[in-house]
Amino acid sequence: MADDRLPAPTASVSAAGLVPPDPAAVRRGLQRMAAQPEAPWLHAEAARRMGSKLELIRAQPARIVDWWAWSGAGEQVLQQAYPQSNITAAEPTPGLLARHASGKSRPAWWPARLGWGLTSRPALAVLDADVPAASADLLWASMVLHAVDDPAALMARWRNALAIDGMLMFCCLGPDTARELQTLYHRLGWPPPRHDLQDMHDIGDQLVHAGFADPVMDMERLTLTWRDAATMLREVHGWGGNAHPARFAGLRTPRWRDGLLRELESLRRPDGTLALTVELIYGHAVRPVPRARMQARTTVSLDDMRAMTRSGRSQAHRS
Repeated sequence: MADDRLPAPTASVSAAGLVPPDPAAVRRGLQRMAAQPEAPWLHAEAARRMGSKLELIRAQPARIVDWWAWSGAGEQVLQQAYPQSNITAAEPTPGLLARHASGKSRPAWWPARLGWGLTSRPALAVLDADVPAASADLLWASMVLHAVDDPAALMARWRNALAIDGMLMFCCLGPDTARELQTLYHRLGWPPPRHDLQDMHDIGDQLVHAGFADPVMDMERLTLTWRDAATMLREVHGWGGNAHPARFAGLRTPRWRDGLLRELESLRRPDGTLALTVELIYGHAVRPVPRARMQARTTVSLDDMRAMTRSGRSQAHRS
C-alpha cells in the first residue's frame, strides 16, 4: 500500500459507490509476490485462520481448487486437512504458475521431513482462466476477492468451477483495513493509500446474486504492530501495493519516503509500537442444485437435468 511505478489512470466507481483496484497495479503486485521466497505473512495468517473453519465441511472433498494458491498461502492448510484430496492450484499469472512447475510453491520452512504424507506441491497447476467447469468439490480462495475489479464476475467464475453441492470458502480484506493510513493520507492531502474495500454485507448479497445458496459471512479485526516505520512500510507494501487508480503517478523520491516515515510516527502508541488495523472477512456458500423456472417453454441443460434427478433420488432415499 505504498506507491507503485505505474501511472495513475482515471478512477472508476462501482455500482456500490466504491473505487475498485486498478488491474494493472494488482498484476504488478502479483509479479512482485512471484519473485519472493514465500507469500506475505498476513496472507499465511489469514489462510491459517480460514483453515480453522474447515470443520464446517462434513464430507471430504475429493477435488479442491485453490484459487490464487501462491498469494493465498493456503496449500499446507489444505494438505493437512485433506491429505487424500486432489488439489489444483489456480494461478492468475504465468509467473506464479511457473513457481509450481519449478517446485517452489512450498515455503522453505515447511517441515516436509516430518513425514506427514503431504505432496511437495499441488498435483496440478493451471491458470485461473483455464479451470474447468464443475471441477471442484471445494473452491478455496484466500485473499483474492479484494484484489479484483469485478467481484461479481469472479463469483460467477467460482460458481461455474464448483460441482453441484460444492462449497466455496474464502477470505478477503475488509474496509477497516489500514484505516490509520487512510486517515493519515487524507490529512496530508495525498491520494488514498489503497482502493476501496467491500463490507461483508455487500459481499453476501453478491453471492446470492451470483447464484450461491446459504451464504454465511463473518469478520474479525486484527491489530498488527511494528517497532519501526521502515519495517511496517515494507511489510504493508508486500501485501500487494497500492492499487487505487488515483494513487501517486510514477515513483516517489527518497525525500518523499523519508517524509512518509516521519509522518508514520504519528501512529505510534503509548507502548512504543506502530499499529495498523486489518479487517478479515470470511465467507462460505454452496452451489445449489439448479431449479428450472416454469415458463410457457422451459429449457434445461442435460447436465442440470441429471443433477436435479440425482438430487431428487437422494432426497427420496433419505426420507
